[in-house]
Order: sequence, then structure tokens, then C-alpha cells
Amino acid sequence: MKKWLVVILIIICGAVFTRALDLVPFELVHIPPSTQRLGGDSAKGFQYLTNGDYVKGGIPFNLFLLGMGKDSRNLLQREGKNEKLSHEYTAITAPNGEVLVAPNCLQCHAQVLDNQLYVGLGNSLIDFTHNEKLNIGKLKKLEALLKLTAPRKYEAAKSFIEVTKAIGPYLETEVKGVNAADRLAALLAAHRDPVTFKWTGTPALEIPAQVIPTDVPAWWLLKKKNAMFYNGFGRGDFGRFLMASNLLTVNDTAESREVDAHMPDVLAFIYGLQAPKYPGTIDQPLARKGESIFVNNCAKCHGTYGDSATYPNLLVPQHIIKTDSMLYTSNYSNPQFVEWFNKSWFTTGDHPAKLEPFAGYIAPPLDGIWITAPYLHNGSVPDLESLLNSKLRPQYWSRDFDNPIYHKDIPGWTYTRESRPGKKNIYNTDLPGYSNKGHYFGDKFSNEERRALIEYLKTL
Repeated sequence: MKKWLVVILIIICGAVFTRALDLVPFELVHIPPSTQRLGGDSAKGFQYLTNGDYVKGGIPFNLFLLGMGKDSRNLLQREGKNEKLSHEYTAITAPNGEVLVAPNCLQCHAQVLDNQLYVGLGNSLIDFTHNEKLNIGKLKKLEALLKLTAPRKYEAAKSFIEVTKAIGPYLETEVKGVNAADRLAALLAAHRDPVTFKWTGTPALEIPAQVIPTDVPAWWLLKKKNAMFYNGFGRGDFGRFLMASNLLTVNDTAESREVDAHMPDVLAFIYGLQAPKYPGTIDQPLARKGESIFVNNCAKCHGTYGDSATYPNLLVPQHIIKTDSMLYTSNYSNPQFVEWFNKSWFTTGDHPAKLEPFAGYIAPPLDGIWITAPYLHNGSVPDLESLLNSKLRPQYWSRDFDNPIYHKDIPGWTYTRESRPGKKNIYNTDLPGYSNKGHYFGDKFSNEERRALIEYLKTL
């Protein structure tokens, strides 16, 4: 009789202890707010992002059109030479008067879905495989042609060509749809003096062999965050991080100061972005059930939504989140890049920034989560159903990059489960940095609870 009593007590205490663990915030780390430059002009920020010369080099305009063709959609409704360019590029004028085409921020921070351009949505269709974004072979042919036939155009494009030849071979990802932004930042830092930003042809820092993939977070989430990047290590002035693309072609910190002056306007535009509303029909009674599930299980990390929205800005240690660790561990295994930034021009002045590594990842806000597939920080999970039920996550999966189809009911990308890896359009979760493990919190729900939770997430 006593043995049975002991067993019953153990079961009861175990249940109470398990429930207590659900309520305790584990070892979560709160990110304190940083002082930001406010009061910018949103309209000026949009104008600068889409027409500005923060990237100060590129390819001669006429040759760019010859190779790429005119984009007739004009999704940004721009005028002049920009009217002929995709939203991903901007026409700028070089110091010698030649017109160049430079990449802009919307290469990574905008995406076309169902013929509509969503500015601020991370571009999950980008292709960094086989140097598709920076094709070195074609660039060398262009360089030879310009030297021979158009010396003024070559002089205008020279710095961009030089930088691109140096970094292009090291930006290749294993699959389509993931971003090499972290690698790009490391390469540019390796070739630039941290104080003067002067370019050197030979890298001064050791460059790791591995290109670590990331998915691009939505810009409209930034207004809620106290730190930038998936591991929350971007502290201080956000404008300093936003202008990092300027390192692609900047000549010195005098140019950087000019770009930096526009960052309050850029931030004002980004802060004004709202998550797009779900376009389909939502089952409201089911969504209300899902809201209760969310509030009781997810809100402590991801915040609350509606009229009294809150966001806790919490970092989740690796042993809790269990997602692929290569992104954050790179900060510890390659500290030279963190050290470069933290002694660079970016840390100077009255609005400095700095990097503070953390062994884990931030629990992001979920505004507009219905449109931000694929999920996890490396884009390894194609839809919300798989995110909330790890047994459904495909080991290998592909999607049509030429005619992509977004499944809004689940929601997520329409994909094909593959039996083996191989092609570049097949996501391979066996690769280092590409794992789809972790974030198992949805596994405890029933199928009915998950359906209700997904219905609620559509409302965010």
C-alpha cells in the first residue's frame, strides 16, 4: 500500500514539476534597449533606399541593360533611368559623371509574391549558388571589354569590379533560397581597415571555409527589437548596422559619414512598415482557440499581439532552442570579425554600435509570420505546419524557384519532399549549418491544437 502511495506521489509531484517548468522562463536572457536616433523622415528614407547611392559603385548602365535587359514592371514606380531597372538595383552617378547600376538593399529585403512587391519581406528566392549573384567569369570579361573600349566607364566601375572579384568566389551557398549576408560582412571586414575603411587586396583576417546560411528576417519586426540579428548580438545604434552594405564600395570613412547621416530617415521608413494582413479567410472561432494556446505556451518568448501588444526581447540559450548552432558559434570560433567591428569606425561618435555574442538565438516577434516562410534562422523548414510538428519536417525538399507557389492555408511554400539531395534547388538538412532540428515546442500539441494555433498565427 505504501509503495503505491509513493508511486502516486511521484506522479503528482512530477506533473506539478513539469507544469512549473512550463511557467519558469528557463534561462532566458533579456536584451536591454539601446538608444536610437529618432525623428527621421520616412518618405526621405524610402527615397534613399530605392534611389540613393549608399552603394557607390556598380556596372555601367548601358552594359547592365545589355546583359540583364530592361525590367518593364517598375514595381517601385521610379522615374528616369531607375524606371528601367528591377527594384533590386539603382542607377547612380560616379565621380567622373558615368552612370552605373549598383545593387541596393532590396536585393535581400524585398520579395515579389503573386506579382506584388513586399518591401521589407526577406527575399527567400535569392540564389547565391555557383556565384549567380556575383558571377566572376562574366565580370572578368566585362573588365577586359571596358579597359579596351571604354576607359572612362572602366574607371567609374573599377573599384566595384575589384571588390567583387575578391569576394565573389567565397560567397557560394550550397542551396538556393538562403542568404550569404554574414559571409559577405566577414569578407568585407577582412579586406578593409577597421578605422579608415581603406580597401586592401589581400585579406588581413583569416576567412573560415564554411559559408553559414541565413534566412532574411522581415524589416517590420525591427521596431520591436532591442538588438539586431538572429543571435541578438547587434547592440547600440541600428543605423550603423543598416549601413554595412556601404562597405562594398566605400572609399573612406568620410563617405561613410555621409551615408550615416541618412540612417535616421531610413530607420523611420523601416519602423513605419507594417506586416501585411493575411489575404484569405480566417476561421475566427478556431483562431480564438488558437489564441488561448498561444498565450499560454508561446507568448512568454514571442510576446503578445493586438491592442496591448508586448514583446519581451529574450535570448534563448542553445540547450533550450536546439536549432542549428553554426551561426552563433561562428562568433566564438572566429572572434576576429567581432573584434574587427568592435574596434572599427562603427563604434565611434555619439551613436556607436557594438557586437555582443550570445550562445543561442533571439525569440523573434511573429508579426506577419504567415508570409515569412521558410522558417528557423536558416530557412530549413518550408511551412508552419512542419515548424509546429517536427515529425513532418522534410529531410530534403525542393520548390520551384522559377514559378514559386506560396500555400497560404498552411501557410508556407509549396514544396516537394525529395528522397535524396543533389540539385541546388533541393534543401539538404544534413549539411552543416542547414539543419532543421530544434524549436520542438509545438510537438506537445495535438493536431487539433496545432490547427487552431496556425489559424491564430494568420491573424498576426
